[in-house]
Amino acid sequence: VDKPPVRRVAIFGGTHGNELSGVLLVKHWQENEAEIQRTGMEVKPFLTNPRAVKKCTRYIDCDLNRVFDPDNLGRTVVEDIPYEVRRAQEINHIFGPKGSDDAYDLIFDLHNTTSNMGGTLILENSRDDFTIQMFHYIKNALAPERCPVLLIEHPSLKYATTRSVAKHPVGKYEK
Repeated sequence: VDKPPVRRVAIFGGTHGNELSGVLLVKHWQENEAEIQRTGMEVKPFLTNPRAVKKCTRYIDCDLNRVFDPDNLGRTVVEDIPYEVRRAQEINHIFGPKGSDDAYDLIFDLHNTTSNMGGTLILENSRDDFTIQMFHYIKNALAPERCPVLLIEHPSLKYATTRSVAKHPVGKYEK
């Protein structure tokens, strides 16, 4: 199947403000963008939840990684709207809109975990040929190191994660 090339990539850190690996990498790449730029591509490092990062807490009002659903993204902005819902709308405006042809091609969302799972890639759609091929490439490049892939796909589950704005959402957990 002929598919359009991946041209616009975002790297997210700080979706949860107390997960510092992604925060440190994003801040580093914001200062040293040449490290991640490639010919023919736009790569944008982005701090997703700066208020939570500043407080070093998971979130301010609600989990940013759970509010990218149509109801929250379409919510009217009023004074008492939760901070993370406003932030989701901003992120959707910058990198989306979600589900559109204008959405970023790939969002790579960096997280930490306290689980003993090592570096783990998160796959949300087992029918996304591009992402599966990319994971295969990453796993081969890291061999002989382990790099498990966690599939979080279920027919009744609607994804409301930060990365779900992109055509190809990718999550990465690191212990």
